Amino acid sequence: MALVCLWLFILSLKQYFAHFLSLVVPLLNLFYLCDSCSTTLHHSTMSMFLNTLTPKFYVALTGTSSLISGLILIFEWWYFRKYGTSFIEQVSVSHLRPLLGGVDSNSPNNSNTSNGDSDANRQSVSECKVWRNPLNLFRGAEYNRYTWVTGREPLTYYDMNLSAQDHQTFFTCDTDHLRPADAIMQKAWRERNPQARISAAHEALELNECATAYILLAEEEATTIVEAEKLFKQALKAGEGCYRRSQQLQHHGAQYEAQHRRDTNVLVYIKRRLAMCTRKLGRTREAVKMMRDLMKEFPLLSMFNIHENLLEALLELQAYADVQAVLAKYDDISLPKSATICYTAALLKARAVSDKFSPEAASRRGLSTAEMNAVEAIHRAVEFNPHVPKYLLEMKSLILPPEHILKRGDSEAIAYAFFHLQHWKRVEGALNLLHCTWEGTFRMIPYPLEKGHLFYPYPICTETADRELLPSFHEVSVYPKKELPFFILFTAGLCSFTAMLALLTHQFPELMGVFAKAFLSTLFAPLNFVMEKVESILPSSLWHQLTRI
Repeated sequence: MALVCLWLFILSLKQYFAHFLSLVVPLLNLFYLCDSCSTTLHHSTMSMFLNTLTPKFYVALTGTSSLISGLILIFEWWYFRKYGTSFIEQVSVSHLRPLLGGVDSNSPNNSNTSNGDSDANRQSVSECKVWRNPLNLFRGAEYNRYTWVTGREPLTYYDMNLSAQDHQTFFTCDTDHLRPADAIMQKAWRERNPQARISAAHEALELNECATAYILLAEEEATTIVEAEKLFKQALKAGEGCYRRSQQLQHHGAQYEAQHRRDTNVLVYIKRRLAMCTRKLGRTREAVKMMRDLMKEFPLLSMFNIHENLLEALLELQAYADVQAVLAKYDDISLPKSATICYTAALLKARAVSDKFSPEAASRRGLSTAEMNAVEAIHRAVEFNPHVPKYLLEMKSLILPPEHILKRGDSEAIAYAFFHLQHWKRVEGALNLLHCTWEGTFRMIPYPLEKGHLFYPYPICTETADRELLPSFHEVSVYPKKELPFFILFTAGLCSFTAMLALLTHQFPELMGVFAKAFLSTLFAPLNFVMEKVESILPSSLWHQLTRI
């Protein structure tokens, strides 16, 4: 692949060189004629050479140059749209620069740089990890209803494949083959066909009260939240029985410990989804109590991010003091951040000043301490995820959030705004404050891919991962905005200029011939002047010998 890319690069350089030679060779010929001829014959020879260049030559020259430039432009534009970078620049840096000695692998400075690059790459990989969306919707009751109404698929194959992997990790263990119902469900989680999964779940329930079978039916077969809640209650009854039995046997061996870990994951998942059903059905206080009890019962299972579900429910109750208490525990420097954490903290600080905030008044008297804290909190949130404000300010349309998100990416912004836009609208003046201040963040981090202010540099992999997670009908938000590479602009200008010359030469051959002769005469006027001065200074015999050489 590298050789093919290098060949294409050399071919493109060859075309550029051909353009250059097509213009320079006639000039060099003229220069040679100037050197080899005497002063009396110089002007007549140049006129004779220019007269031999017919309009057809100029048409062919400019037309060919325009065609080649257009082909290079189309290829460069396609490559930039697909990969986000210029092909010629990428090949120059990746393949030609090492050959030309641009990188010294033996120098200690380069060794340190390589170590730094590897650390940055490791950080980028960790930041580009895909996470389970804590507020993901139900496939049967929500995602499928959207498909029935619009005919569009809200979930990508990549997203659903990640969910299948999660289900196999959380809901299966090595001892499932010893229990017929669990063995059926182990195969069901690997099925790609939804109807095959649902049929397998019903088959497992015919053998035994299987908690994971109820989970699958609640997620995919139930067409309403009420039906999903009923199935999750049945799953809870079966899951609690399995959990109690495995809890008593967990210390009897590695297999029993793995089974208990699986039963714990199943029970936590059921209780969390039950709480989400309760929240969706309007019983918010009951949902808050269920989430708090779940976090107390299983405090170490932070991988489910139940606190984000709790924050959203507390905001719905407008229990801002309780929201602040949750943030005090989870908005810690040692814990991973999220858009929910950062933007909820910004919302609470904006709430204290937003109802009286005025940009005109602030510009006259300056920002107060509380306003400065609110603005700094907004800047912090925007630096973490710069895609969120456009959705909160309704500058970009929302879609259903995916089942997995990429932190600091467009998928996380959609998932946050989908549930939290109503909470920002409820706080008077909060969106106005956000509208007035969020773009100021970008002045603090002019090069976000190289250096951040409060967080690590913005990862470069978010666009690629978000395109895999989000449906094709959604226009993925890209940060920072990519400028067109130099070679695309150069090729576009060269193509347009040569095409215009070809058209003018074809339409007005005589006039363009006059212009070409006038241009070349003007171009060589300084050279002729220098040559005349040199001839007047140097002896004629010496000049004759030089011209012979």
